[in-house]
Amino acid sequence: MSSSEAQFTAETGNRGEFVRQANRFTGRPEPERGRYQLVVSLACPWAHRAIIVRRLLGLDDALGLSVVDPIRDERGWRFTNHPDGRDPATGLAFLADAYRASDPTYAGRVTVPAIIDLTTGHVVTNDYPQITLDLSTRWTALHRADAPDLYPEHLRAEIDAINADVFRDVNNGVYRCGFATSQAAYEEAFDALFARLDLLEKRLSGQRFLVGESITEADIRLFTTLVRFDAVYHGHFKTNLRKLTEYPVLWAYARDLFQTEGFGDTVDFDHIKRHYYVTHDAINPTGIVPKGPDPKLWHTPHNRA
Repeated sequence: MSSSEAQFTAETGNRGEFVRQANRFTGRPEPERGRYQLVVSLACPWAHRAIIVRRLLGLDDALGLSVVDPIRDERGWRFTNHPDGRDPATGLAFLADAYRASDPTYAGRVTVPAIIDLTTGHVVTNDYPQITLDLSTRWTALHRADAPDLYPEHLRAEIDAINADVFRDVNNGVYRCGFATSQAAYEEAFDALFARLDLLEKRLSGQRFLVGESITEADIRLFTTLVRFDAVYHGHFKTNLRKLTEYPVLWAYARDLFQTEGFGDTVDFDHIKRHYYVTHDAINPTGIVPKGPDPKLWHTPHNRA
């Protein structure tokens, strides 16, 4: 496949490697109940992070949630999953409309998650790594009384280091495999991905969570890739050296999180599979969506407690 046949031509480098675009909107919304709307796709791992954090911190009543249709067309994320084709909270038919209202010159890919200011209709931020950190550290006045500390100050350096490695090799690594348009770029990403998964398997064999003794931002970021691994990435993105279920520790760790409130109950395998297999027509031109794997496996005992 040449770069001209890439799924995202503007994000394909000279060697056929996938180069993710920068986040255009990087505002830092101040906590204010009811002012902002979090726009997400249930298919998207980057958006899924924000969904989980919002749920764990008890921000459901403070920060509204709008869900796009999992099938994206050439105009980007749309609200055709609603009866009249518009999001009732924002009035949008397409998320792109808010992007253009915020920056009429914007020509990049329209991404989720995005936080929209309902008083202006503008996108405040689509900076997915910062969104979750801000919800944890800047929105504390609106947290539920017993909200967990997902980014404890004394562990931040370690969490940041783990997050950087996991982003490069795993979170973004699966995309670098799937969107590569040269064999060399694909194999480079493939090797880095499975080398990192091997290291994570070893790390988690001696501790329940990635950093410290409770769930942190690091676990959330890893989980949203792991939960999509066998359903999508293993086949669709050709990350097929091993399935998640073939990593005894990582598979048990992922099930432990899945069975925790705020994790598994925010997973929608139908949205996940339909988005990837139907939307990525350069990778899957037939648009056929696989029936498996069996989601009931996620509810089997993990024996990690």
